[in-house]
Amino acid sequence: MTALKLFTDVSVNPQSKIGYGAYLSLPPEPLSFESLKMRVKVKRFEQTSSTKLELQTLLWAFTSIQSVGKKVVVYTDSQNIIGLPRRRSRFEQNNYRSKKNKRINNYKLYQAFFQLLDQFDCEFVKLQGHKVSHQKDELDKLFTLVDRASRKALRNQEDH
Repeated sequence: MTALKLFTDVSVNPQSKIGYGAYLSLPPEPLSFESLKMRVKVKRFEQTSSTKLELQTLLWAFTSIQSVGKKVVVYTDSQNIIGLPRRRSRFEQNNYRSKKNKRINNYKLYQAFFQLLDQFDCEFVKLQGHKVSHQKDELDKLFTLVDRASRKALRNQEDH
């Protein structure tokens, strides 16, 4: 079974709490780099933070790609996203509460994330963002498409 490759990245302005998430899902057939640029999806989110936006973007991407039951490999530079599957049992055992019995931030998004994980055969791959061009492999170059798209969207929004 061929895995669907999904690249996600975000850019957020912490002062305005406005951010942009971007994703690229690779089709099974090979496409040119220029064609892939056109396939990057970008969405604006408000009242968000970088952690929240990473979750919001991944949830949006998962619900958009419609590949329940398929193998999905997620490429991200988010340490939070990479670590979530390992943290799931602790979150659930503690009913999404901190040691001080306070609900953790974004707990509803974490719950939605884990529900989606149950529907997908998922693998998470950590990419190092912002590599120097000559150090980038094919995956890094694809990740750069979503990185640039989210940063450009945020920059354009701030210019208005």
